[in-house]
Amino acid sequence: MRFLLDDGNEVGIVTFEEAFERAEDEGLDLVEIAAQAKPPEVKLMNYGKFIYEKNKREKLAKKKQQTNKAKEVKFHVNVDKHDYDYKCNHAKQFLGKGYKVKLTLQFRGREMAHRELGYELMNKIKAELKDLCIIEAPAKLQGRNMSMIVAPPLRK
Repeated sequence: MRFLLDDGNEVGIVTFEEAFERAEDEGLDLVEIAAQAKPPEVKLMNYGKFIYEKNKREKLAKKKQQTNKAKEVKFHVNVDKHDYDYKCNHAKQFLGKGYKVKLTLQFRGREMAHRELGYELMNKIKAELKDLCIIEAPAKLQGRNMSMIVAPPLRK
């Protein structure tokens, strides 16, 4: 086996018994690093400390990982002017804060017969938000809902 010390220095190729005796003498653990290597690599280390630091690194990496921030704004086909303005302002605020926005248009009852009104409304919203966002997913009809995803522009 290839025997490595705690600081990473290589001792050389030794038998398992020699490596195990050295680990017991120093009060450390003998950990197999690369089992598939020829010869296999073992390292002298404090295994509890190794696991603690590994978990700490994983936790830090998870904390730095960016989550997908998304907000949703819902409209209806026959939305009133005030409601439309109010919801568009919310979408603008979300985009300003760096969130992706899912714009959902819900069809109720017989409104499904007039899908073209939905596409017109989506185009109107798209025109209003065009300076603040990029279209990530164009308007698409899924059942009784039409949705479009917009994201803030890429910052340089």
